[in-house]
Amino acid sequence: MTIPSTEAYLPGDPPPEEQVARILRVDHAGEYGAIRIYEGQLAVLGNAPCSSLLRRMRKQEQEHLAAFNTLLTERRVRPTALLPLWHLAGFVLGAATAALGERAAMACTVAVEEAIDTHYARQARALGENEQKLRETIEAFRADELEHRDIGLAHGAEEAPGYRVLSALIKAGCRVAIALSERI
Repeated sequence: MTIPSTEAYLPGDPPPEEQVARILRVDHAGEYGAIRIYEGQLAVLGNAPCSSLLRRMRKQEQEHLAAFNTLLTERRVRPTALLPLWHLAGFVLGAATAALGERAAMACTVAVEEAIDTHYARQARALGENEQKLRETIEAFRADELEHRDIGLAHGAEEAPGYRVLSALIKAGCRVAIALSERI
């Protein structure tokens, strides 16, 4: 996706405003979903040793969500109609991975954050100079997401049972959620 200037705009392309709206919509949904994943993990893991890390990462996601809430309002962009689905799916994913153990919960974090890293990097490249502030916001949030990935790796994510399969399934789910949330 490239946000074209008016000179590069082709018939049939979504207008640049709609492309930015899609970015805001999907990023808002992603941050919402991430919070729900952590809430599901915390519901299962309670006071496990990794709980303080999960709470800290959830707090950062809440800060990201607050920023996207503000951007949606300022730019008059509607959130995705799929938020009720992501409410449930995020919690279930978090709870299910936590039920497999702390390492599986961390594997979930790593998989989600790797998918989001790719997603945010693509968005940052696509945003033009007239969207510099949004690009900087996305890059800052991307750095936080990479920190979350590194925390997961440092806490045994790759040692989770079935790590490769679990990671591939979660990443595929993220790609589907991204594609749907941009448009619906």
